[in-house]
Amino acid sequence: MWGPPGTGKTTIARLIAQASSKEFIPLSAVTATVKDIREVSAAAQERLGARGLGTILFLDEIHRFTKAQQDALLPAVETGLLVLIGATTENPYFEVNPPLMSRSTLFRLRVLDPEALRQLARRALDSEQASADSDAVDHLVDRSGGDGRHLLTSLEVALALASTRDPSESSVRVVLEDAEGALGASAVRYGQDDHYDVISAFIKSIRGSDPDAALHWLARMLAAGEDARFIARRLVIAASEDVGMADPFALLIANAAAQAVEFVGLPEARINLAQATVHLALAPKSNSAYQGLLAAAAEVETSVIGEVPPHLRDGHYQGAQHLGHGTDYRTPHGDPRGWIEQQYLPEELSDSSYYVPTANGAEGRLVERWRERRGDIPKSDPASDKNMS
Repeated sequence: MWGPPGTGKTTIARLIAQASSKEFIPLSAVTATVKDIREVSAAAQERLGARGLGTILFLDEIHRFTKAQQDALLPAVETGLLVLIGATTENPYFEVNPPLMSRSTLFRLRVLDPEALRQLARRALDSEQASADSDAVDHLVDRSGGDGRHLLTSLEVALALASTRDPSESSVRVVLEDAEGALGASAVRYGQDDHYDVISAFIKSIRGSDPDAALHWLARMLAAGEDARFIARRLVIAASEDVGMADPFALLIANAAAQAVEFVGLPEARINLAQATVHLALAPKSNSAYQGLLAAAAEVETSVIGEVPPHLRDGHYQGAQHLGHGTDYRTPHGDPRGWIEQQYLPEELSDSSYYVPTANGAEGRLVERWRERRGDIPKSDPASDKNMS
């Protein structure tokens, strides 16, 4: 069985042993040796001969066994003397020997979802004849990370704290303060409204070039268990919507952070998110590309947009030249400026203009050189041009 901690691997193994009426022998690969395996095999042989009782060997953290130790399991597994149930938090295709894997069935366990964790908490409370406020349970569930064992341990501490608060009470009731005390951390209020409000504050802090505020809202979202991929997507959007042409590299950095979330995962990926957040907050700002798109889209929806000019049409098929498609097109690559005056908009929109650049950051430098190539402004002297690089 392969899965994260606290997802029930040991419990499932014990249930299998109970259902099959076999002897259950638990070992940990952290401390067990080849000698232990041989002793378990010998005892299993004796048990089978004397009572006809089979044996289940549950080997926790099986990935901690070396190749030689894993090989020692093969004879008993091959003959059926031992039913081996191995548990691991690591990818068994990397950590378990192929001969052992080929004789096994892999069961993949996932982290427990919030509803399963709440049900686990309710059962634990019922067994202790105790109760808990819903916000206390939610706090324990949110901070458990899908780990049932972590949830039960935290709940046990919370129950102990609750029992000392008012010993005269006949029944124990866990409140949010007990849950916070058990975890050593205050609960972060984060309902459906907070999901939208906090991300809004996060983006507006980046747009307002306040890295401290942006990091605060980022930390708040991460502490509340917000989906890191959602945060990464918003950073990628902000890189173009708010930073834009003023720092074109911002999009690369935001996209790299989004890839890191997928490749690295939390908690380490929060470092990548923080770097992207600070970069976007510090970067110069421009939404000229976005505003230009909106202006063009508005004209497309409300105006006569015209046809594609003949010289811009595809001329790579038989008969295109006869139709005049692409025949008068002039490529700018043959001009030393890299630019040729030529109409690119439809005739009906030839006077339209959508892009209104800013002078911020890299956009100002790009636009100046663009205008120089077009002859809109005199070419700057080499020293000035070097300073702009």
